[in-house]
Amino acid sequence: MSPTEFRLPDLRFVPTDAVHPHEYHDLQRTQPLVERLLQTGTLKNPPIVTQVGDGMRVEPRFVVLDGANRSTAARAAGWPHLLVQVVRYEEPGVELHTWFHALTADARDVLERGLAGIAGLEFRHEDRLHARAMLARREALACIVLNDGDVIVAHGGTSLRERNELLNALVHLYQDRVPYTRVTSDSLSQARKEHPEVQALVIFPRFDPAEVIDLASGGEYLPAGITRHLIRGRALRVNVPVALCEDGIMTLDQKNGWLATWTAERLTKREVRVYQEPTVLYDE
Repeated sequence: MSPTEFRLPDLRFVPTDAVHPHEYHDLQRTQPLVERLLQTGTLKNPPIVTQVGDGMRVEPRFVVLDGANRSTAARAAGWPHLLVQVVRYEEPGVELHTWFHALTADARDVLERGLAGIAGLEFRHEDRLHARAMLARREALACIVLNDGDVIVAHGGTSLRERNELLNALVHLYQDRVPYTRVTSDSLSQARKEHPEVQALVIFPRFDPAEVIDLASGGEYLPAGITRHLIRGRALRVNVPVALCEDGIMTLDQKNGWLATWTAERLTKREVRVYQEPTVLYDE
C-alpha cells in the first residue's frame, strides 16, 4: 500500500448488540482481558469488524474478524456501545489465514479417548503425506500430528454447519483440559523448536471468508483461535476511555461526533503515525 493509497482506519462507535463474533471466545484469554480493561480504564486496540448488509433496509450488523474476547467482554459488561474498526472483508486489505493448536501434557490420551465419543465423527490413522492431501482437498475436518509421528485424520459432516459442529466438538475435547498455544506452522518439529513441551499439533483447513460470514450470520461460531486475519492499516493504541463505551446517556451520534473531533485533534498534533513495515509490539 503506497502512501497515496492510505486511508485512516474507519473507527466508529456502534451498538454492542449489533456486534457478533464469528468464533467462540477463548476462556483462557477473556477474564484477564476484562480485568485489564477495568484496571487501565482504556480500550487500547478496538475490535476489527466487517459490516454485513447495507444498513439501509435493516439495521447494520457487524461480524468480528479480530477481537472476539474484547467484544465478548463489552457485551458481558453491559456496554451500550463499542468502539470498533470497520474494514472491507476482501484482499488485499484483509487476508484470512489459519492458526494451528500446539498441545502439551497428556494430549494423546485426551484426544484418543475423546474422539471416540463424538457422534458423527470418524477418525483413522493415515500417513502424513496422505493426511495433508485430504486436508487440502477439504476431505478432512482436521489432522492431529502426535509426537511419535503418528497422524490422526478426523472426518464427518456433509454441510458446512455439520462440519463446523464436529470441529467445535473436537476442539472442546482439549480446550479446557490441555494447555495449548496457537502457532502458524503446520510442522510439529517447528512448533517444538519454540515450545519444547508440545506433544501434539492440531492442523485445521483454511477457511474462505464467505464461510466465516455465512456461519456468523446464522448465529454459529467457529472454534476459538483458528481463523487468523492479517489486516492492513490496523488501528493500535487508540486508548479511548472505557467510560465512553459504558456511557448510556450520550447517543451514538454524540459519541461519533466526539470521535471525529478527537481524531482531528490528533492529526493536527501529528500524533497519528503510520508504519508500512511489519511491527513487533512488546506491551500487548
